[in-house]
Amino acid sequence: MQPRMNHPAMILPGAMQALQALSAATEKAGLSARTLELVHLRASQINGCSVCLDMHSQALRKHGETDERLFTVAAWRDTPYFTEAERAALALAEAVTRLSDQADPVPDDIWQEATRHYDEAALAALLLAIATVNVWNRLNAATRQVAGAWRTSAEARQWVERSAAAVQ
Repeated sequence: MQPRMNHPAMILPGAMQALQALSAATEKAGLSARTLELVHLRASQINGCSVCLDMHSQALRKHGETDERLFTVAAWRDTPYFTEAERAALALAEAVTRLSDQADPVPDDIWQEATRHYDEAALAALLLAIATVNVWNRLNAATRQVAGAWRTSAEARQWVERSAAAVQ
């Protein structure tokens, strides 16, 4: 497999740093790294981004995530493995990722459930994390980036190290 082009974020000066800075800001907001990674994984499943599916499942493994949870993220509503707060975050991720699927893209019941579990700063971090992973998904899918190739870049290694350190 070959990508259509080099990754756009690596071509334009400052683009990679801007996306990484946005990710870093969401990571510092006090949400658990597992919740952020679950949200990233679910959005990437919806968008069919092989690069992000590979990356975020690897990150979740490093965070000690169980097979049961990893294998059932796409069916989180039908499994007992997720907390109520994680369910609220996953529902929000699905709604924000699928904006055009319904007239009211983020229905009040999804929003209200999220506000039961997350304060304003945490909601801001969740929304920015969802938006950011959707940017990555779209860039990767459009340019057909190859899953696994991200591990060879210095930027990816730094991200994985930073992500792993956030859990500890």
